[in-house]
Amino acid sequence: MRDRGQASRASPALIMGLVAIAVLGSALAQHRAAERPKSLRLYVFDCGVIKGLDPGLFNFKREELAETELAVPCYLIVHPKGTLMWDVGAIPDTAFKDDHTPVTEGYFTSTRTLKSQLAEIGYAPSDITYLGLSHYHGDHVANANEFAAATWLVRQVERDTMFAEKPPPLSDPSHYDLLKNSATVILTADEYDVFGDGKVIIKSAPGHTPGHQVLILKLVKTGNVMLAGDLYHYPEERKLDRVPSFEFNREESLASRAMIEDYVKRTHTQLWIEHDLVGNSKLKKSPAYYD
Repeated sequence: MRDRGQASRASPALIMGLVAIAVLGSALAQHRAAERPKSLRLYVFDCGVIKGLDPGLFNFKREELAETELAVPCYLIVHPKGTLMWDVGAIPDTAFKDDHTPVTEGYFTSTRTLKSQLAEIGYAPSDITYLGLSHYHGDHVANANEFAAATWLVRQVERDTMFAEKPPPLSDPSHYDLLKNSATVILTADEYDVFGDGKVIIKSAPGHTPGHQVLILKLVKTGNVMLAGDLYHYPEERKLDRVPSFEFNREESLASRAMIEDYVKRTHTQLWIEHDLVGNSKLKKSPAYYD
């Protein structure tokens, strides 16, 4: 009887221990880092949509555009040597409530956090090797501070503008201020080879902002892909060569476009307009990927 009583008294502690082990096991399973692939992968995340912008900002009339809404994608590039996060959304994850309801801030609406989409494929912000931003506008940097532990790949003129005494237009420094103390690689050449094997290239394309840049991926099955940042917003910009009214330097933007168009033609590279809602809707979204 004594042994049975001792077993009974021990049961609550035993149960609590088992519960703790189960909770820890679940947490570890959710945060377990994914295995690195043998070849390059590109994941496309849904980071929201932009609604209600005046087409006149882009020097268009409403009837000239097939679609006025803009997609907001985020991208994870997974290489055998590490990971690169490219553009990180318009709404910070911290704006979401526990009930995971959609969040709208101004023109931006998002239905999912970036961290939840990363976790779905086995990654956390702490697993990311490099952070790259096409440029500093608010719809591309909202979660930048989540990746402050990564190495930031940026051009000096862009970094200087971001941390100038007067914040640049269309930016919210509170979303990226922690990057000021991040490990940083200042990109000086026209092209920067992220992993040293020619498969992930950051290419300078200034004009939209002082240090605007695009990302070129050389995927085995998909072929060459360029994530073009805000070189264009709508497909009609590319067809009609319209330039938004809010470019940092219109002449530089036109020169960058001409240079990029020549590049994609010579190298047989697919140019993905990041904000193109129709084009983005046709892309595979994570957990599917391009390789």
